[in-house]
Amino acid sequence: MNFRSTGGKRSSPEALGGTPVVLHLQMENADEFFSHAAANGATVKMPLADQFWGDRYGQLQDPFGHIWSVGATKKKLSEEEIKEAAKAHFNQ
Repeated sequence: MNFRSTGGKRSSPEALGGTPVVLHLQMENADEFFSHAAANGATVKMPLADQFWGDRYGQLQDPFGHIWSVGATKKKLSEEEIKEAAKAHFNQ
């Protein structure tokens, strides 16, 4: 399927050479969604993993070139806890 703009030219991210947009989905079971999407044609851009800010997070690209980020909150952190976790993460 091609997405078309006025004039009949393809306008999907793939046809335009990429996209600066990331569509984000926040859900309870990111692992199930991520696995299903990857098994059905999405390309893993960033593997799903536990992140320093408390989410399980990853990114996929669909067959049309759209980038999707998927997240599930694993642990609620305060702003100070996130700052400390970021320092530890980036000073590795």
